Amino acid sequence: MSTLTLALLLTALAGLSTTVGSVLVFIVRRPGLRFMALSLGFAAGVMILVSFAELLPKGIEELGPGLGYLAFFAGLALMFALDTAIPHSYEGVADTAPGSPQSKDHLLRLGLFVALGIGIHNFPEGMATFAATLADPRLGVAIAVAIAIHNIPEGLAVAAPIYAATGSKGKAFWWSFASGLAEPLGAGLAAIFLLPFLHGGALAAVLAGVAGLMVFISLDELLPAAREHGQEHLAIVGAIAGMAVMAVSLWLLTG
Repeated sequence: MSTLTLALLLTALAGLSTTVGSVLVFIVRRPGLRFMALSLGFAAGVMILVSFAELLPKGIEELGPGLGYLAFFAGLALMFALDTAIPHSYEGVADTAPGSPQSKDHLLRLGLFVALGIGIHNFPEGMATFAATLADPRLGVAIAVAIAIHNIPEGLAVAAPIYAATGSKGKAFWWSFASGLAEPLGAGLAAIFLLPFLHGGALAAVLAGVAGLMVFISLDELLPAAREHGQEHLAIVGAIAGMAVMAVSLWLLTG
């Protein structure tokens, strides 16, 4: 399998893991707080370790400290601007279920707005996974796994209110599916328009920027969401476990 094919495949799998969240709505309606806290913390740990142990150092090695750190903070700033302009908070919406006393119209609008917000946020994540895989397939796998884990509760957040409002598993599933399509779409556009430029210094700048993007997602979204589930210590345990698993994985792969 070529690296390009692997990059597109990993991005598709990461993005479409939102459908796992929709399936959880149908099976268990409300995943346990311990599961949510651990999984979100684990994803944050993976992203943070990969960012500081692999992505940022690769950018600095190629560009030097000045440009490398500049690209890192540019990634942070990009995600901050995107998150400020189009927030996509999904905490609490997964508690909804068919028969909820909330207005069905309100729940439907909530689910559709969350789907739109998640889709827009997933677009740069798709480009990030694509670029990282081209630079180093093992990094692409690590980032894809972390994104897939954090896309599960996002899919849950889309499907739960739509299912509660309509009672239709099909509509809930397909809207969750659509929100994840933005990720492979982002990778596809990167392959079409950016692939000729993703080498040397340009690729190093993208990797450092991706590190900033991942750190922002971890600190602004994943860890706060894990703590809001009322399991703050489990969130940290999950983050440490994610870092440990990724550290061992990278050590074995480079060894």
